[in-house]
Amino acid sequence: MTTTALSVGTLTRLPRARRVSAVPTLTFRRLALTIRTPRSLVAPVLFAMVIAPALANTVASPAQRSSYMTFIALATVGLLIPLNCMFSGIGVIADRQHGAMRELLVAPIRRSSIVVGNVVAAVAITALQLAVLIGASALRGAQYEATGRVLWFLGAALLFAVVMYGMAEILASRVPSTEEYVGILPAIAIVPFFFGGSLFPLTSLPHWLAGVAKVLPLTHALALFRYGLTSASGTEALHNIWGMTNAGAMALLSLGVVALYAVVILGIAIRLFTKAGRS
Repeated sequence: MTTTALSVGTLTRLPRARRVSAVPTLTFRRLALTIRTPRSLVAPVLFAMVIAPALANTVASPAQRSSYMTFIALATVGLLIPLNCMFSGIGVIADRQHGAMRELLVAPIRRSSIVVGNVVAAVAITALQLAVLIGASALRGAQYEATGRVLWFLGAALLFAVVMYGMAEILASRVPSTEEYVGILPAIAIVPFFFGGSLFPLTSLPHWLAGVAKVLPLTHALALFRYGLTSASGTEALHNIWGMTNAGAMALLSLGVVALYAVVILGIAIRLFTKAGRS
């Protein structure tokens, strides 16, 4: 609680002319509260070092184990980002229950800065997790293509993290307790994982369910993850969504979909948070 008190106290003393500079302070505060728990690194290491190799040894033939390891590792990115960002939303409820949110709301800062600071912290923790996941899976046999297409992976991961943290803020603003929040969380963070092309291609789904999956931001993000680090697998995933032959055009369309979700959902989250602070 010392870090929380110091950060909130610092913000309450900020002059109004320095409102914009509150974002780094808010980001540091959220990072300091989040980094104390070891889950930030345990989950990606567990998937990369234990679960993915076990699945590869069980499901794939010896000649296909490396490619399957890569496939599962990138699928895990589509689970890791939603879980991390949604769990970060618990901190918003804790702030409200312990009184820290009330102090933040009366500080001379823009209320939107609180949401932005939390988003930056969630993205930073997620980036650390992804670096550990990709590195550990590479050590265990996954093979990635280090080309300029990695920017598609980075862009999609950033935008998708914003989408999921925006969802966390929206949910936290509407749910009164941590228990209720945790009960709803799997429906948002886990269920779409099974329909977005994580473990099998969209063509394996019933036609109507594949149509629903193509609307999900996770589906487009996963295709971009694979396109950024594995050309053949990524191009196939994009083709299953758009049915086109130009991989670059399909990637741009999917990135646009994820970006649109990010702008809309983050905008709604900021609006709800600001409105709640005024009530």
